[in-house]
Amino acid sequence: MGIGELDREAHVPEGRPSGTAASPRTLAEALRARGDDGLAALLRARPDLLGPVPNDLTQLATRAGTRASVVRALERLDRFSLQVAEALAVAPDPAPYAVLAGLFGGDRDAAGGEAAEIGAALPRAVALLREQALVWGEDDRLRLVRTARELLSPSPQHPSPTGLGPTVAEATAGMSPGRLQEIVAAAGLPSTHDPVSAVAALTALFTDRERMGGLLDTAPPEALSVLDRLVWGPPYGEVTAKPTPPVSWLRDRGLLLPVSPRTMVLPREVALHLRGGRAHRAPEPRAPELGVARAYRPQVVDGAAAGQAYAALATVEELLKSWDHGGPAVLRAGGLSVRDLKRTAAALDVPESVAAFWLELAYGAGLLASDGEADERYAPTPAYDDWLDQPPAERWARLVTAWLAATRTPGLVGGQDAKGRTLSALGPDLDRAAAPEVRHRVLGLLATLPPGTAADPESLLARLRWERPTRGTSTAGRTGAAPAAASPGTAGAGAEAGAAGPWASETRPPAPAVPPTAPRPAADLRERLARWVLGDAELLGITGRGALSTPARALLNLPLDGPAGPAAEGGGVEPEVAAERAAELLEPLLPEAVDHVLLQADLTAVAPGPLLRPLADALAVLADVESKGGATVYRFTPGSVRRALDTGRSASDLHAFLTAHARTPVPQPLAYLIDDVARKHGHLRIGAASAYVRCDDDALLGEILADRRSAALRLRRLAPTVLAAQADPASLLEGLRAMGYAPAAESTEGDVLVTRADAHRTPPRTAPAPVPDGPPVPDATLLTAAVRAIRAGDHAATAVRREPAVPVTTGGLPRTSAAETLATVQAAALTGSAVWIGYVNAEGAASQRVIAPVRVEGGFVTGYDHTADEVRTYPLHRITGVAELADEDA
Repeated sequence: MGIGELDREAHVPEGRPSGTAASPRTLAEALRARGDDGLAALLRARPDLLGPVPNDLTQLATRAGTRASVVRALERLDRFSLQVAEALAVAPDPAPYAVLAGLFGGDRDAAGGEAAEIGAALPRAVALLREQALVWGEDDRLRLVRTARELLSPSPQHPSPTGLGPTVAEATAGMSPGRLQEIVAAAGLPSTHDPVSAVAALTALFTDRERMGGLLDTAPPEALSVLDRLVWGPPYGEVTAKPTPPVSWLRDRGLLLPVSPRTMVLPREVALHLRGGRAHRAPEPRAPELGVARAYRPQVVDGAAAGQAYAALATVEELLKSWDHGGPAVLRAGGLSVRDLKRTAAALDVPESVAAFWLELAYGAGLLASDGEADERYAPTPAYDDWLDQPPAERWARLVTAWLAATRTPGLVGGQDAKGRTLSALGPDLDRAAAPEVRHRVLGLLATLPPGTAADPESLLARLRWERPTRGTSTAGRTGAAPAAASPGTAGAGAEAGAAGPWASETRPPAPAVPPTAPRPAADLRERLARWVLGDAELLGITGRGALSTPARALLNLPLDGPAGPAAEGGGVEPEVAAERAAELLEPLLPEAVDHVLLQADLTAVAPGPLLRPLADALAVLADVESKGGATVYRFTPGSVRRALDTGRSASDLHAFLTAHARTPVPQPLAYLIDDVARKHGHLRIGAASAYVRCDDDALLGEILADRRSAALRLRRLAPTVLAAQADPASLLEGLRAMGYAPAAESTEGDVLVTRADAHRTPPRTAPAPVPDGPPVPDATLLTAAVRAIRAGDHAATAVRREPAVPVTTGGLPRTSAAETLATVQAAALTGSAVWIGYVNAEGAASQRVIAPVRVEGGFVTGYDHTADEVRTYPLHRITGVAELADEDA
């Protein structure tokens, strides 16, 4: 069936009933015919239509047709639904359902399996497009909303994703009548009297299967080769001033039409004939199946995930503990310097990309922030201390919950922004609104597999590309997701399709019409996001060996003992409840904390498991971590012992601590080390003069003065037991320690100054708010209220009114005298009928309302307002006029 026949079949004279009911003439009428459930489904699928709630259905229809809203809706279609919209964009307007089906089935019989899949998927896709108000009308008059048609229809600047070009009528617009008659004659058609009939004759020829076949039978083989390379797009090609004979033959008969002196295009009707009537080369009615990489017992997956979850908690804790005294400085433009990121990665013994992930995770969870001081630095927040006090499973749930909702994307660190500036960790410009949706989709797809099953990553990415294809693919040129694939100026660049190949000597690669950029940047970002999600989920213990863990299923509100449905949607449980449930499931899987260590003669201590919080904190001050893993090894050094003494503990305190928490006797070397450092500790006292050194042993002070290494401190003796320094107390303290002494800081009262290891915290900080990707999905309560308000407003706007004595003003508000207004509302109150009023509020905003008056007194009318769905009182002096409703609407 040709495109002309489709057009004739699609034409239904206005006013003639089609099917069982008259087809709506506008989108507003189509929405008016929906039930409340249908309106709620539209608002749920396109929540941007609710900001603010439309006054009536006409305003809702107008808003649903705006460019921004339509682009957002198209971006959320799956690949086949988008292919259906693209097919409708190149079909006649309106198009019967049979025409749409023909654009997928074509003239040639498709394979049985493909035809069955298309036959089953096409009604669902049309229903989805109808639900989202992208398509309206009955099956015999399907209409794509005008904005979507403009976005998806072929044009020289934005070729159609179908690869089709303009129609004959569009391509010949502006062509001289004489040239049209030459084409008609060359095609073997009788001459016509006007350009309109000439275009109609060419269209009829190109859409007639038999006559078109006869014309192509006379074409040279080289000309058919040109058509074969253009048929699936791009349909444009560049020619020289003197085309070769095959191209001239096609041009003379209108099989190629000029769009510029050097550019030719294949008309849509010709392409559809060559394609056998199909709009798409490869319809994709079915989502790709998820491949299985490997299957494990769920217990193995949960164990691996729990181990990684514990490692994640330890890593975040180690990171923030290392910044207890204040972390690196904040760059002037915000963020962490490359050097500081390298140092952090080295301290954590991880690659820089992984270090950036942990930094962004802590920042997103509100555990890390800048301190806001003049010399601004990063430091843990007070929320970090609260987080440390929580059980491990709850700490993990908090981290994962923050990660799921975060829009900051650590994988971008090290890349460049649009201005060529390097993106830094904790810096600006890392937010990507699509990140939360990609995370939930990836994990939701993993949940569709049986528990313990790991998905093949490439098949998972293919499934994501099918579910969200438009970010840089189908509507790329129109939505800004990617540059145009081809245009009249870029047709020769379509070497993949071979558009210019057969034109050989007369073609050359043209200059791009659009500056070259990275292909499909938005689609590429979504794919990179998906790959990052797989790695991040493994780091956090959400997945174990590539499979979703049981606690993660609970956190995502998914079934625990079987695959989730195709949509993998949650069951409506609040996030806090889901987090508590996940923590309960994870807790028995985590290793149990121990309250002891094993001391060894080589000045090390082995923790045979995770230590209880007080023991871990105390041991971290007394010893340095030498190695981590299933068992943590701590090493005692003179510096670590002195660090413990600086906190105010004595040697006897340290001996008692080790004796209480060691399952082995305290080795003699360790006892000697503690006593030796304690004996020297505090022998020297540092105070503030600028700074001074005080010691009862004047010989020791003389030794310090004679040491060449003390020259930088600029010391001088003030008294036999006191030295003054030009350095500040902290520098003096560090300088003497570097010389091998063990001084202690002194307060203004002369007491030893006790330092705390975790003294520096930022002021209270809130976690960074995610950057939303549009408005949130409304809940059931909001949807019900919005539908009720829209219905009431539509009733007020469309109610049939009796003609008022005084004509309605240009603004749409009725104008009646005060006496007539009072009489009408009093009569309505007595009869219980509804009236239509014009009302101007205190701010001067005018509106129309349908009210049922119940009381009129004291200059006020009280009644049920159908628009607001509640009883309201209005001052009579603010009512501009009143009109009675017609009997059928009263």
